Amino acid sequence: MKSTLGVDMSTGSLGQGVSAAAGMALGLKLKGGAQRVYTLLGDGEVAEGEVWEAFLFAAHYRLDNLCVIIDINGLQIDGKTCEVMNTSPIKDKMQSFGFYTIECDGNSMSELITAFDKAKTVQGQPVCVLCKTIKGKGVSFMENNAGWHGKAPNDQEAHEALKQLGGVH
Repeated sequence: MKSTLGVDMSTGSLGQGVSAAAGMALGLKLKGGAQRVYTLLGDGEVAEGEVWEAFLFAAHYRLDNLCVIIDINGLQIDGKTCEVMNTSPIKDKMQSFGFYTIECDGNSMSELITAFDKAKTVQGQPVCVLCKTIKGKGVSFMENNAGWHGKAPNDQEAHEALKQLGGVH
């Protein structure tokens, strides 16, 4: 957050990020600001209670300047999300909480751009962009492998991963 323009806070797991983002969005609305707040969660993180409290808060205060992005890859540190704590169907839950919900292929830049463009037009309710992704997409030894959750590759693995992804540009 200290070196990336536009990133005001970095948090860990357990739902702290969406709670902080909802507070920031309310603060901006109360000040009359036109800024938008974006927060990213993993589908494993959605199992945390604090997340649902923040979703209730966002819908209650009609935080249409808040965009919650949920990466749905089906994996978390302890394994498959459907086995650790099944939160499906997330779309139905988000809609029942009062969110305008957009689904997209999170591995497709054009679909992400379309989703975020649509999110900016929604008024009167918070937005949730559900991004279906493949964890580690494009790297043979990382793809759909929960073991790479929160683990950095060593130098040899990083070199191989970059090679598989087409190198550094």
